[in-house]
Amino acid sequence: MTHTTLAPQAPSAPSADTPPSLLTPYASAILNTPNRIVMAPMTRFRADEDSVPLPFVADYYAQRASAVLIVTEGIWPSFPGQSGWRVPGLATGRQVASWRRVTDAVHAAGGRIFAQLMHAGRIGHPLGRIDGGHPAGPSAVPVPQAQHTPAGKQDPVVPRVMTHDDIRTAVRDFADGARNAIRAGFDGVEIHGANSYLLHQFLADNTNLRQDAYGGDVTGRIRFPVEVVRAVADAVGARRTALRLSPGNPQFGMAEADPAPVYRALVDRLAPLGLAYLHLTESTPAYRALADLRPHWPGTLIANVGENGAPTTREAGQALLDSRRADLVSYGRAFLANPDLPHRFATGTPLAGHDPALLYTHGAEGYSDYLPSRAAR
Repeated sequence: MTHTTLAPQAPSAPSADTPPSLLTPYASAILNTPNRIVMAPMTRFRADEDSVPLPFVADYYAQRASAVLIVTEGIWPSFPGQSGWRVPGLATGRQVASWRRVTDAVHAAGGRIFAQLMHAGRIGHPLGRIDGGHPAGPSAVPVPQAQHTPAGKQDPVVPRVMTHDDIRTAVRDFADGARNAIRAGFDGVEIHGANSYLLHQFLADNTNLRQDAYGGDVTGRIRFPVEVVRAVADAVGARRTALRLSPGNPQFGMAEADPAPVYRALVDRLAPLGLAYLHLTESTPAYRALADLRPHWPGTLIANVGENGAPTTREAGQALLDSRRADLVSYGRAFLANPDLPHRFATGTPLAGHDPALLYTHGAEGYSDYLPSRAAR
């Protein structure tokens, strides 16, 4: 299998009349990949009650190592950031050791893997957290959905408002989580700034009601995300640091009336840092984030368009490349029952379907027991 490397290269520049295909190589100053198919992060709840990844998690990710880059499920960087019961962490020695087994397996299979660092902020419930801690966020705005705990679904709690000390601690926690990720053998980290988690909570209209330096106008709303990205880049290097955003994503009750000014300002502030990539999810037809933000991002851009709709097809991924809105395309659900997804795309092999009833269970069934196509075995 061809390895994905960090070797410096001149950026690839397809001719104006020949867009790249999903199966053509990509080279930039940071990434050098044999195709353009990325595995997107997907929460699956395959950790034990101490948030340690279970042994078959290594099998699951290694089976999908033909993706040019695997981005893991969201991993909490500190106990205050735990989103829910049996969501994996990167804060304890046992957690780091278990992730080391995962990264070793992926690397042995020729793959490359980034850890997605996901701080829950207002999401979660004391009954579902190892330390029993109360969730905290930018403002006292609860999640509208019931929360998953060992005692079953529970009504959401009103989050505590983060103080400036809390904010500084969260920034340090991201940096410490990134260092633990590198100790665990990850090739880099993707900071989760999307899908209603803590960075997104600072960006969105209805979850950030602050009038201090971390709220109010655009400069205040982007302050915390910028501080987190800079702290992680300082901790592990900008070339090992990436960011995921989902402007306008309504998941978990988020509301952003006009995402464009906020996200343009954020991307403009981060573009000079030389990050590994920006992973941008287009979540709503009301805001065409990829077309709007692509001109603001000179580096590698990974696009995802399947977040709140049907799974992304090969044709939809190719259309993103044809339009020059992305350099690489991430696939989520298509990878679940198709661990050899790039091979299937290359050969035209029909895709298998996954079992939705097994998405959020805790065993190997419906997780690491999907087989590659016969031609790939």
